[in-house]
Amino acid sequence: MIDLAEARARLGRIGLRLPDPVPAHALLAGLREIGRGEYSIVLEHPDPERVYKVVSSPADLFLYTADDRPRGPHFPVVYAHHGVIGRAASGYPFHLLEMERLYPLQDGTPAADQAALLIDAYWSACVQRAQLGGDMGRIALYHVSLAPPAIGESLKLALRALSDFVEEYQVLPDILNADNIMVRRDGTLVFSDPVFIA
Repeated sequence: MIDLAEARARLGRIGLRLPDPVPAHALLAGLREIGRGEYSIVLEHPDPERVYKVVSSPADLFLYTADDRPRGPHFPVVYAHHGVIGRAASGYPFHLLEMERLYPLQDGTPAADQAALLIDAYWSACVQRAQLGGDMGRIALYHVSLAPPAIGESLKLALRALSDFVEEYQVLPDILNADNIMVRRDGTLVFSDPVFIA
């Protein structure tokens, strides 16, 4: 297994967190923040099986709301897009989404084992294509989708769908961060936040 912290450090993406405060909005008033990424903030929802997710990245917005976004058991369910609720310091608008609640990977579970296979295969493909610079991740993901590791058939299809989405929208993949691959309560692996913009 690769050293994920080292891999993210090499890509210049370690410890990055959105610095903005939670935007003011009636649906979010008094709700507890439960997670934060480079371009998003996750807050609790009155329904414990849902969360509110505030996203600032156009890549995330495409992934969660585009009519041709990847769907299926390995992509998150989005229940509602509540529109623009402010603007991030980056200049991008904040969008408020209502989504299914996902959970961190747990070591020793089938989902964690599949995620490890994907992460290792993707990192190896990135290393082989390091000379491609900014195109490295996109091309590495494409090659992994053509010859995936020993993962289930539905996950192979999801990997191809993610690669197609990355190519179509010209966003960059990020499946090195374990926070971007999560699970449902039933143990299904989900690409929760696998894209970003440069």
